[in-house]
Amino acid sequence: MGVELELHANRPVLDWDRSRRTLIRGSYAHGDELADILLGMDDTHQGNLARVDPYGDTLFNEQQAQAALREVADLLTQCSEPSQTAALLDLERLLQSCSNTPGSYLWFVGD
Repeated sequence: MGVELELHANRPVLDWDRSRRTLIRGSYAHGDELADILLGMDDTHQGNLARVDPYGDTLFNEQQAQAALREVADLLTQCSEPSQTAALLDLERLLQSCSNTPGSYLWFVGD
């Protein structure tokens, strides 16, 4: 199981082939680590990242990405392995890009 990330220029059609038209860039290297991080968040975590479904698809618009960006620093302090840190830093870059790109969406593609 893993969570892939895709930054889209506008709201993507949740269909793999048709969504390629709006794709800006994706991240496919840290899916398992990112899923582990998301599943490992405790029940007290109330932020936007707690809404991500590692088993399904979740979309963040630019405002949600901006809010989730503030959550990454806390999660980085909880990393126990370099691969987790790499996954969160990759997520942080894409959240930042989404929050800086009007009309964009970050698609969390769950498995």
